[in-house]
Amino acid sequence: MLAQGKIPPRWEVVRAGDVIDVRDGTHDSPKPVGIGIPIVTSKNLVGGRIDFDSCSFISEADHKKISQRSAVDDGDILYAMIGTIGNPVLVEKTREFSIKNVALFKFSGHRVYNRFFLHFLQSDNVKRQFQKKARGGTQKFVSLGNIRGLEVPLPSLPEQRRIAAILDKADELRQKRRQAIEKLDQLLQSVFLDMFGDPVTNPKGWPMVPLGDLGTLDRGKSKHRPRNAPELLGGEHPLIQTGDVANSEGYIRSYKSTYSDLGLAQSKKWPKGTLCITIAANIASTGILDFDACFPDSVVGFTPNKSSNSEFIQGLFRFLKQILEEKAPQVAQKNINLKILRELPVLLPDINTQNKYREAVVRSVKQKTALERSGNKQEQLFKSIQQRAFNGTL
Repeated sequence: MLAQGKIPPRWEVVRAGDVIDVRDGTHDSPKPVGIGIPIVTSKNLVGGRIDFDSCSFISEADHKKISQRSAVDDGDILYAMIGTIGNPVLVEKTREFSIKNVALFKFSGHRVYNRFFLHFLQSDNVKRQFQKKARGGTQKFVSLGNIRGLEVPLPSLPEQRRIAAILDKADELRQKRRQAIEKLDQLLQSVFLDMFGDPVTNPKGWPMVPLGDLGTLDRGKSKHRPRNAPELLGGEHPLIQTGDVANSEGYIRSYKSTYSDLGLAQSKKWPKGTLCITIAANIASTGILDFDACFPDSVVGFTPNKSSNSEFIQGLFRFLKQILEEKAPQVAQKNINLKILRELPVLLPDINTQNKYREAVVRSVKQKTALERSGNKQEQLFKSIQQRAFNGTL
């Protein structure tokens, strides 16, 4: 709930459904087709854009049926209703698509400026309102009724435009920093290709050897059943899961779980510098440990010998990930085994060239860390501006 006393007297608190046309996507499950019209769901709203690459497709007939009720136009806003609630996207339409499990905000222009509302949807104010109303267990969702009932602090239209312009400018600085980080990652990939060539086609003619010849590969350990027994957890020993590896962006610097001494006794602690490779769920994601840690048997630890280094092997995996995913059995949860990894043919450049690549990685990581620290300050500044924007003190 918004307290009326916390906004200026000239503002009013309105419910979203009273000033905006709020709809949702189809409630049906149209039959997927190989080639057709994308159907955008909550999971396809990523980082302020629609990730069409991860969309399923439906027929033209189903799209037309859905569009009779929930046609998406330029200037509309989409909002995820299930899973990770939020991730609003201002639509700049370049292709036809339908929506499911997504709220659709349509604006007439008379009461609410869409960019002002977009920034409001990104604010902590909205998160607080929906946290109280979200339902579900592991898969959270918020109803269309709750979205229509969202309380919005609303100034005049000119004031909305002024606030949106300030927030747009502040957000632009954040986006430039994020783009700079992405370019560093792309540059590192270019450096790898320049030094070693494509690992799949090996145009430079490097010797090919099994991955097992370049170091030791062993699965993590978690012998006790059930694995989540309370007495195993909550101690001082870091416990890494597949998600920690997949989200590490190269180096695992944090952890969410820990083992007790009893948990450690039925597991194994791997040293800092170990290259972690996932073999279940997120196949062939990698991360280099920044601290000693345990992990379960869904993660493999790689320790290089004198002929390789972890940064080079990690660079290889960025290109070999798709090959390993194709080798995974088509079961409910894909996985690969140690035999596949150990026998995986990889190119073997001389160690001096590998070490030069590792130096490039270290330089890139330092630059990335500096950008992230600067970005943290920008985030704090943006949050402050955002808070002031919606309490009328901007």
